[in-house]
Amino acid sequence: MNTHPALPRLARIGAASAIALLGSVALANAATAKAPPTGPRLEISFPASAHAKPITGRVYVAISRSNAKPPIEQTDPTGVPLFGHDVKALKPGTQVAITHADFGTPVHQLSKLPAGDYWMQPFVNIYTRFKRADGHTVWLHMDHWEGQDWKRSPGNLYGTPVKVHYDPNASTPIKLVADHVIGPIKLPADTRYVKRFRIKSAMLSHWWGHPIYFGATVLLPRGYASHPHVRYPVIYDEGHFSLHAPMGFDRKGSAFRKYWLADGTPRYIVVTLQHPSPYYDDSYAVNSANDGPWGDAIQQELLPAIDQRFRTINQPWARILTGGSTGGWISVALQVFHPDYYGGSFASCPDSLDFRYHQIVNIYADKNAYYKQHGWVRVERPDTRKPDGNITSMMKDENWYELAVGDHSRSGGQWDIWEATFGPVGADGYPQRIWNKRTGVINHQVAAYWKQHYDLRHILQTQWSTLGPKVTDKLHIYVGDADTYYLNMGVRMMDGFLKTAKSPSFHGSVTYQPMAPHCWGPRGDALIHTITQYVDSHAPPDANLKDWRY
Repeated sequence: MNTHPALPRLARIGAASAIALLGSVALANAATAKAPPTGPRLEISFPASAHAKPITGRVYVAISRSNAKPPIEQTDPTGVPLFGHDVKALKPGTQVAITHADFGTPVHQLSKLPAGDYWMQPFVNIYTRFKRADGHTVWLHMDHWEGQDWKRSPGNLYGTPVKVHYDPNASTPIKLVADHVIGPIKLPADTRYVKRFRIKSAMLSHWWGHPIYFGATVLLPRGYASHPHVRYPVIYDEGHFSLHAPMGFDRKGSAFRKYWLADGTPRYIVVTLQHPSPYYDDSYAVNSANDGPWGDAIQQELLPAIDQRFRTINQPWARILTGGSTGGWISVALQVFHPDYYGGSFASCPDSLDFRYHQIVNIYADKNAYYKQHGWVRVERPDTRKPDGNITSMMKDENWYELAVGDHSRSGGQWDIWEATFGPVGADGYPQRIWNKRTGVINHQVAAYWKQHYDLRHILQTQWSTLGPKVTDKLHIYVGDADTYYLNMGVRMMDGFLKTAKSPSFHGSVTYQPMAPHCWGPRGDALIHTITQYVDSHAPPDANLKDWRY
């Protein structure tokens, strides 16, 4: 049976015309076949009343079956579906669509979202233009002292969740409006014991081509005001951005607060550095090709500002590093990169000290970060676990979530900051990927760069003849042997070298706790006691160890 609508006409026209007609029909059919399906669309806009100027950044829609809390707040590596779309100079009132072409997670395409009733919430993450001193211009989210958290960053836009019926076969777009603005961060007031300050960094502002600020939250000892002539050792309690006091001093019911204010407690100044970057809530306190000279700025601008504002003992034996996780890595790294400046490091659950175990990925030898191939079977690589071994998320899940939040390492997430800190700059000015974010395929050239610059075990091992004499008794590392993020394995790689180190041999410590998760290590009074014993045994003979013990 002939059903082609053009064929009955062929008997009434000439051969040449027929051929031409057939050609035009074929082209029309081909064009139709190649045209992407319209599919479902989510159209997002924002009014001028929320933001009067065009926005370059990223728009999101979070989708949930429940509105117990806003859908945006339900997104995470194992949370509700999130879709993102980059925008450039998007004007108020202009619609921008999220379609089948936009990546989402855990549902990767909008057309794959099952039909049903959902709560949908729009969000707009605003980027800032940075014209850097290295010649690159990039667009990233500017921290506003919220700790590089796009969900609560002042100035970002969000909409009220709307309940809609979604049909993946429908062509009528769902329209959502982000008409609310996140307000400014309210800073806690200083108290008798807790002080905060924030300053502009000349070095970082020059490098980024934009004002960059860092600061500190400082915990003072009891009697600081009534002992105006006493100077104190400093404990640098490294970690993620937080407006809370160091060591949990200001938490409700804090046992540490009671200890800190008790008679007989050794008196220290404890400082948490606050250095959120355009990539993360923490710069990792080192110089970086992508993130700028944070290491130099902290050492040459921020630490002197602390010494000027507070009565510190400005000598290496009286500068002690501690911290956990990100802060644990920083505590080891600063001791390694500045061995003469700091007097000792007490690091808990540090991020990967050896990139043969970047969590559990060997970036030098493995081909893929997400999967291990065992003959006929491809096994997914886990990302987080419970101490009993149960897996709570896979490597791909967290990376895909970051990709939905932002491309070019712009998610503000953990894997992306490692790329920004440890990796080289790409031709486009953004970090070169350590692996393909979609597939997990590892770039071993980038891995080689990581190794030479930030693999702390490799650096210590290859430079032990010069670093060893300076840090042999200064490194003290603690980790749970069932660390949630498998960070115990990087510690074991470091420990393996330290146990074999010669000329000098290693005189520090590496301590494991069986079945302990992230982030095991000494805390509170136990940590202060450990540090005090160390300071007493390592201070020079002429050091004043009495005045600050009242």
